Amino acid sequence: MKKAERRTISYKICIVCERPFTWRKKWETVWDKVKYCSDKCKMNKHKK
Repeated sequence: MKKAERRTISYKICIVCERPFTWRKKWETVWDKVKYCSDKCKMNKHKK
């Protein structure tokens, strides 16, 4: 069997923790609006 080629996955930088995070299926329709890598960062957005 051939190994499937890995497609290029887009990523963004979280505005709170400044770490890169990758695209997820659940963000498929709202990827342009995603700013935070997790709910934890979303809750701590004002504590930076």
